[in-house]
Amino acid sequence: MGLEPGILAGFLVIFIAVLFGPFKIKVIEENLEVFLFCCGIGAMTISGFVTIPGTETGWRTEIIKEALTSPLNALNIGGVPIGIFQIVLVVGLIIYKWHEPIQNAIRKVAAALSIKVMAFALIVVLGLFSSVMSAILAAIILVEVVNALPLSRKSKIDLTVVACFSIGLGAALTPLGEPLSTIAISKLSGAPYHADFMFLFDMLGKYIIPGIFVYGVVGVFFLGKVDMNAQTKAEDYSETLKDVIMRAIKVYLFIMALTFLGDGFKPIIIEYFTKIPSMVLYWVNMVSAILDNATLAAAEIGPAMSEIQIKCILMGLLVAGGMLIPGNIPNIISAGKLGITSKEWARLGIPMGLVTMAIFFVVIFVLGV
Repeated sequence: MGLEPGILAGFLVIFIAVLFGPFKIKVIEENLEVFLFCCGIGAMTISGFVTIPGTETGWRTEIIKEALTSPLNALNIGGVPIGIFQIVLVVGLIIYKWHEPIQNAIRKVAAALSIKVMAFALIVVLGLFSSVMSAILAAIILVEVVNALPLSRKSKIDLTVVACFSIGLGAALTPLGEPLSTIAISKLSGAPYHADFMFLFDMLGKYIIPGIFVYGVVGVFFLGKVDMNAQTKAEDYSETLKDVIMRAIKVYLFIMALTFLGDGFKPIIIEYFTKIPSMVLYWVNMVSAILDNATLAAAEIGPAMSEIQIKCILMGLLVAGGMLIPGNIPNIISAGKLGITSKEWARLGIPMGLVTMAIFFVVIFVLGV
């Protein structure tokens, strides 16, 4: 069956633009949210020319409503919707109001523990507890701590990227952590898996928890190469109230853009990705570095799949999500707050993601753990 050549070409142009545009064109890098939003609109429009039996594609009221509301209710805890927009805004306002005592407390802890111990604890603790506190809150805590540490810019970026890999992995352990885990549990709630709250923890914990500790060691390794003379003093808080509000608005637009991109590329995912063998799909899912991994999980995962297929899909999506800024919510929040560019993120994110994926591939497929 497949898609018409013209449709495929249109999707390919958008995919290449999203993948390479931020690296090659400065104006795109400086206006990434708007650029991705425009690409999402393009993908949704092209998707409207595709007809897939039993699947809704293209522009429709439901997807517009989802795009408008998903930044406001990314998670549902105890029946209370908790959105990325609200958390980023409220926590940003709290830090704006009480930034001095907060930063002083962080610096005192760092001085008492040493930078390396602090970095290891930060990566591991946020990774382990992101499944309970949510990846959103974990990312906000991360950037405030990193911003207060007396490190060079490069060291702050390295620490942030490694920690976001850890948070992205850990958040998948329960449905509270991120939308991907919520969707996976929902899709597998019936027979034969009858997935409950601890389903993903039981299935993936033996990979994710050791991975988080390894990321902690990796983070310390990068700090070990830092020029100690560059660690003069932590940066002073310099945000205005306008900066806080604009960052929340940019995050809102970013999530809207990813919603449109993910749904817009749904014809490609359904027509091609779902028919790929699991060992190959593991690597193909590196596209989650720029597409919404929750949308990919929703399209790819189903109760008819074997446990090994589910593992490879989820682990591929989770690891690849750390490779580029659009790949994960923690990346988006951290890059926006710390002013990390796409090139700066990719410098460490891509090689670390590839190495991590190779290790997990060997563990899951070769060793059969």
